[in-house]
Amino acid sequence: MNRLFLTAALTTAFGLAAMAAGAGTGSYAGTWNLDKANSQGLSKRLETADKVTWTIEQDEKTISIDQKVEGGQGFGPPPGAGAGGAPGASGGPPAAAGGGAPRGPMAAMPPVVYNLDGTESTVTFDGDRGKGTLKAAKMGNGLQLSRNNVFNGPNGQMLSSETRKLELSGDGKVLTAIIHSENQRGKTDSTLVFNKQ
Repeated sequence: MNRLFLTAALTTAFGLAAMAAGAGTGSYAGTWNLDKANSQGLSKRLETADKVTWTIEQDEKTISIDQKVEGGQGFGPPPGAGAGGAPGASGGPPAAAGGGAPRGPMAAMPPVVYNLDGTESTVTFDGDRGKGTLKAAKMGNGLQLSRNNVFNGPNGQMLSSETRKLELSGDGKVLTAIIHSENQRGKTDSTLVFNKQ
């Protein structure tokens, strides 16, 4: 009887441990609407948009984010951008998702796929003149998505990077993305808060 009780207790303990391990990095899949009032460091494009949506697809092996920006003001090269193209402009490397002039939204970029097993994946853009290296990693109770871009433009090689740290609320209805990006124009940080649709 004692042996049976001990076996049941161990089974329950292992089950609870497994649930706890997976709770912090649950599925991010779904459609998420930007909560501008609770977000920080938004670009002018995102601030003036009528609606900003992230559509996230996730399975056991991969995760991808498709950003859609509707309405508001258009965006292009920030003031003073050179002929080589600013990030997010035609002929330049893709911009980051979050904040000011050097970080315009990635609205025109197709979704990219990250491998959840920690291995790197790659994506090309702008007629194969640019290449992005992508990597996902579990970070505490969240998921970190990193992207490093190399773009070969008329003014030479340009480098840019972006890190997105994703975290879900306890009830799974709020997604917070802490975004840090760097490129030849500087460093930027933003925090985007999304509500599940």
